[in-house]
Amino acid sequence: MNLLIRLIVTAGIVMLLAHFLPGVEVTGFVAALIVAIVLGLLNFIVKPMLVVLTIPITIMTLGLFLFVINACIIMLADNFIDGFGVNGFWIALLFSILLSIFQSIAYSLLEDKKK
Repeated sequence: MNLLIRLIVTAGIVMLLAHFLPGVEVTGFVAALIVAIVLGLLNFIVKPMLVVLTIPITIMTLGLFLFVINACIIMLADNFIDGFGVNGFWIALLFSILLSIFQSIAYSLLEDKKK
């Protein structure tokens, strides 16, 4: 049940960011839900491999290269999903940073309601 709530919250955040960020397009809530699922799968499968392969540059940049990896994951999701579009690397980077911030806030609010 917790996973379903997190997916719906993430889909809502994706819809919100697509509304306010120029260069990010989502055709509807179903597409946003698919984006949330695909991002979850890519973060589970692809991201750990990218993190391990880029350990030296991540250490040299004091972890800031992880933002680049997140942007690459967003752009990869753009290639997989027809109803989702991101116009360029910098928009993907901004989208991934804002998505992470809003997810952290939303998930912490969900955890507070459980207690």
